Order: sequence, then C-alpha cells, then structure tokens
Amino acid sequence: MADRTRSDDQFLDLPEDESLAGEHLDNQVQKAQEQLYALKRQQETIEKQKRELEELSRRQEQLQAGKAEMVDKFTRAVVVLERETYDAKKRVELLASIHESFSAHLDALDSINPKAWEGLDINKELTKSLSVVDDSRAEYSSSLPKISSNKESDGSDPVAASIGYQPEYTAVEQKDFMYWLKAGFAFTLPLFALGILIIVVLVAVFNK
Repeated sequence: MADRTRSDDQFLDLPEDESLAGEHLDNQVQKAQEQLYALKRQQETIEKQKRELEELSRRQEQLQAGKAEMVDKFTRAVVVLERETYDAKKRVELLASIHESFSAHLDALDSINPKAWEGLDINKELTKSLSVVDDSRAEYSSSLPKISSNKESDGSDPVAASIGYQPEYTAVEQKDFMYWLKAGFAFTLPLFALGILIIVVLVAVFNK
C-alpha cells in the first residue's frame, strides 16, 4: 500500500519542464491553426482576384470583338454609301437635264398656234409644227425609261442589304409593260389631238 501511494505521488508531481513542453505544444498547434485560417483567407482573396481578372479579360475580348465587327460594318457601309451618293448625284443631274429638255419641248408645243398662221406659208408652218411634235415624241420616248428608278428588280435597297439590314416594309410593285403603254398613250393623246386640230384648221383654210 505504501508503494502504491508513492507511485501516485510520482505521477502527480510531474517535472516542471514536461508541463512547459505541453504548453509549448499547444501554442504551436494554435499558431498552426491561425496560419491555416490565414492561408484560407489568402486563398479566397486570390480566387476572388482571379475571377475578377477573368471577368475583365472576357469583357476586354468582348470589346475587341465588338469593335472589330462594327468597324468592318461601318467601313463597308461607308464605301457603299459613297458609291450610292455618287450614283444619286449623277441621277439628279440626269433628271435635271430631262426636266430642262421636257420644259423646252413643252414650251415649243405651247407656242404652236395655228390661228396665228394666217397670211403665212401654211405648208411651211405645218411642217415646222409637225417636226416639233415628232421631236417631242422622240425625246419623250427616249427619256421615259431613264426616269424610272435604277434599283434592283426586287425593289430592295442596296445600301441596307450590304450591311445586313432587312426592311420591314414591302417594296413597291414595279410597273409592267401595259402600265407604261397606257401611260404613253395618255401622254401622247393631246399631241394627236393637236395634230388633228391642225389638219382641220388647214382643211378649213384651203377650202376658203
């Protein structure tokens, strides 16, 4: 029994250096845990920065791709618009020339007045007037096709088609041959009536 008590006292009376070693070990474990937590926070920070950098890289690529796309589209569109502008100017010049010519022919036709031929050479005046009518008819026939639009047969706009734009409205239906035939007849009908009037006047003059 005495031996047993002596043995218990030995376990209770631990050496001071062993207790210090235990505390040192606990401190080491605590420090290791703190370092682990710090590494985890650092890892989370690094992963966040990585995601931010990846997002910035994606947006930068999106910017470059969008810029290249729009520069290409605008470049092609500008070229087409320059060509269309040039063609439009030429067309305006052509229409202005036709307008001037038509106005001149209209003035010439309006100046024909058989009532003012009294005392003049009727045959000569008639020949001149018929020549004016023939010249007017020829000018009208040759200029009429030039007045129609130069757009494509389907009525689409070449500028919009070149940049990929599809208009929502329906193109105006192009006129057929019968339409222009009727229009030509309607335009030339007054000239025929004028010619008949001149013949009637001449017949009346010669019958005097």
